[in-house]
Amino acid sequence: MKNMESVIEALEDVGVRKQVKVLIGGAPVTEAFAKEIGADGYAPDASRAVALAKSMV
Repeated sequence: MKNMESVIEALEDVGVRKQVKVLIGGAPVTEAFAKEIGADGYAPDASRAVALAKSMV
């Protein structure tokens, strides 16, 4: 979790943030945390992450 926001910032720094989607999830994170760090989506588990990713394509 400590580096998730840094990854998003790094994507912005190199100018590719608008070209990629950042999804986070799993037990240690929440939807509120995803919004706080600027992620494009949150899923509580892998199966729902797949459905979310498919819906974004």
